[in-house]
Amino acid sequence: MTSHKKPKGIDTHISPEGSLEVLSQTEVNRLKCTSENGQYNLLRGCALAVLNCGSHTDDSKAILEQNKAFDIEVLQQDRGIKIHLTQAPASAFVDGQMIRGIREHLSSVLRDIVYVSSEVQHNSRFDLNDSEGITNAIFHILRNAGTLKANHTPDMVVCWGGHSISREEYRYTKDVGHELGLRGLNICTGCGPGAMKGPMKGANLAHAKQRIQNGRYLGISEPGIIAAESPNPIVNELIIMPDIEKRLEAFVRVGHAIIVFPGGAGTAEEILYLLGVLLNPQNDDIPFPVIFTGPESSRDYWQQINQFIGLTLGYQAQQRYKIIIDDPARVAREISHGISEVKKSRCISSDAFYFNWRLKISPEFQQPFEPNHENMASLNIRFDQPTHILAANLRRAFSGIVAGNVKAQGITAIERLGPFQINGDEEIMAPLDALLQSFVQQQRMKLPGTEYNPCYEIAKDSK
Repeated sequence: MTSHKKPKGIDTHISPEGSLEVLSQTEVNRLKCTSENGQYNLLRGCALAVLNCGSHTDDSKAILEQNKAFDIEVLQQDRGIKIHLTQAPASAFVDGQMIRGIREHLSSVLRDIVYVSSEVQHNSRFDLNDSEGITNAIFHILRNAGTLKANHTPDMVVCWGGHSISREEYRYTKDVGHELGLRGLNICTGCGPGAMKGPMKGANLAHAKQRIQNGRYLGISEPGIIAAESPNPIVNELIIMPDIEKRLEAFVRVGHAIIVFPGGAGTAEEILYLLGVLLNPQNDDIPFPVIFTGPESSRDYWQQINQFIGLTLGYQAQQRYKIIIDDPARVAREISHGISEVKKSRCISSDAFYFNWRLKISPEFQQPFEPNHENMASLNIRFDQPTHILAANLRRAFSGIVAGNVKAQGITAIERLGPFQINGDEEIMAPLDALLQSFVQQQRMKLPGTEYNPCYEIAKDSK
């Protein structure tokens, strides 16, 4: 008779991979501190997410509750630092040894948490209340992680899409990734499962066919989402940005083109962020290829997304992307052609290939939004503002829904105070409500087979 008991956790010491070999005593103390200014809870949550790779839940609160005994401690020793793990998930080990890729991801978590705390948040040279200061901080986080390759021509395709998608949609994301890989293109995603894993898996096989041995599979996450979307095993460069806004800006700064697959609230948030940035008049002359795609079964989904964008952001927003249904090779050809235009533009403007400095991103898209009940209820989702600012506020609404769906803090707030209230012009609220209802019906809000209790309520006003 087969036992289905959960494997016992593992206690072990490991040395970090890469260049993070020594820490100052101040840095170590921050990692141990549980106060508001300490980094222990952040490190523990991100480390557990990495070690829990392959988990079949997207509820970060449940993951933390299931692993209450897990602990992590950074030890300062004469020959460098050691990481002591207590009751680490057994799935991260083979014959008592931590899987190499998971060990690398854990090291990336430690690297980024230490750097952001010591060199960004506690450093006066970065003004995080200033737009240029935020972009500069993002640049330095990426540079410290070794993400920015000065000698590479444009080849990074950002792929967005849901973690909760059908088998057919997942196969399609692999097919598109395969076509991209055959053309020598690299992949960047949110690092999780579903539409984040599929393109990497397809590209990985194509790179093997083309004997490309240095294929890049860049995963960009942030502390609030990583527990619900643990890094998939193909990711060979993991970056943990401080918050969702800096994560989104990192995507559009390092990416040379973006492909969006079907998804739920998180994908809608990404679409609205991207369109809001591209609708800024200062970005009119900057080429940025964007394709929405999926299998034939997603045709209605994309029609509804396109209709929602038209009703809320208008015809101009619809001109910033192409919709291609059920044709992976065409998607890859269009992306390759678009990236060649990006290369020409960067050469003319003397802009870097590895970081899109020219793209103007206004503060509304950069300042962290805390999705609590008060902030969600006070969002200005009305037509009495520039279109790209309306896009920013719609993006915040979807960010709050993502928090209420999968982030521990958001889930706890919903349990305590009830659903978020979202209100605005009826001409916006009606299509928003219809779009969200379709996500629920198609099981795009949570993993398939999981009952979904809405974390939001849509109200309408005529102000």
